[in-house]
Amino acid sequence: MWTRVMLFNFCLLVNVQGQERASFRRTDDRYGRCQYTFTVDSPVEPSCPSTMEAENLSARVMLLEAVVSRVLGAEAAPETARTPAEMEEIRQLLRDKDQLDGQVKELQRQVEELMIETEKLREKPCSLPPDTEDSLSTNRGSGPALSGEFQEMKAEVSEVSVPPKVQENLKDNAGCGELVSVSEPETHQKANSITGKYGIWFQDPESPGAPYGPDTVWRIDTVGSEVRELYAYENLEQLARGYPTKFLLLPESMESTGATVYHGSLYYQRKQSPTLLRYDLAAENIVARRELPHPGFHGQYPYSWGGYTDIDLAVDEKGLWAIYSTEKARGAIIISQLDPENLRVIRSWETNIQKNKVANAFMVCGRLYTVASYRANNTTINLTFDTASGQSKAVDVPFRNRYGYNSMIDYNAARRKLYSWDNFHMVTYDVKLAKTSSSH
Repeated sequence: MWTRVMLFNFCLLVNVQGQERASFRRTDDRYGRCQYTFTVDSPVEPSCPSTMEAENLSARVMLLEAVVSRVLGAEAAPETARTPAEMEEIRQLLRDKDQLDGQVKELQRQVEELMIETEKLREKPCSLPPDTEDSLSTNRGSGPALSGEFQEMKAEVSEVSVPPKVQENLKDNAGCGELVSVSEPETHQKANSITGKYGIWFQDPESPGAPYGPDTVWRIDTVGSEVRELYAYENLEQLARGYPTKFLLLPESMESTGATVYHGSLYYQRKQSPTLLRYDLAAENIVARRELPHPGFHGQYPYSWGGYTDIDLAVDEKGLWAIYSTEKARGAIIISQLDPENLRVIRSWETNIQKNKVANAFMVCGRLYTVASYRANNTTINLTFDTASGQSKAVDVPFRNRYGYNSMIDYNAARRKLYSWDNFHMVTYDVKLAKTSSSH
């Protein structure tokens, strides 16, 4: 309809008698802007009569271009006006955006101040007391602060003693067992931009401590060249409404969807690096970093869906784990239990499961579980590896990818749920465990 209106107005403006000879062109100018060009042959005049008339015609064409622009804008606008409630929600979102922009600027200011302070500290290194220096010289390489770059660790054997925190988890066998069923997915939220096609979200299975509560939800959209934006929501209801209570800008960019949260810290892989980082959520800074022993990274040994998922961090009843592979393992999954304080490898297991043959993996009660497909709506949890026995076996637990592109699966031991990111959607699954003779 609008096309007919434009042609009719154009005919009135230029008094064209031979409409069959009119032509309309739309092209980009040298600046990339869209231009409309109208050409009409005069049925009676062999040439342009005067400069003044040409200028008048040019002015009319410019006027018509403005009308066309308004018409096209009207066509792109919604057919119905927004309701007062929708307008109020838009105003609220704009206010929230302004508030978040202010927080980002404040965080950037704090980062700049910290960088300046760091440079000052580097210029003036601290001197240690004589007795401390003697102690360090006799125990060189034994502490986490000194051995991060030099300690030689092997994936097949234990290198360090088990810390007290992990020992407590190992003693707590209550409720552990083998996974026997997974419920239908429950959807909690949908990302509203392309950056949220892939992502990660979770709740801390351990008490996170102030200022966050036990129901705090964490979310990161992972599509983008720099993945650094971490959002906190008070609970699942606020996540569903889309109202974050806190925005954190990570000091170093994240790689893919392998992060997890545990006991008040976010654990993640630094972008294009084998380095693992522990980010304290309350202090809002990185408190530990360490490289895994010779892992593949940035596309060497990802899951079958890709996405640079070479290193996948997981948490279960036993503590913190890393799921990855190495050149020596030839792409087979290696499971390493990590010290959550300093990220040192406690012990490792090499499985016979090829990492790029499974869609995703997670840990439950010290067992690795893999998912067969990330795209099939109806797939299965197909393989498991038990770190207690060192044995793997095939299983057949139905699993549903409701939205057809699952890029993240994590287990929450406190809530007995799987958290998943399926093609923009944040969903959970209830899991059921059964006691077995090999439970540990």
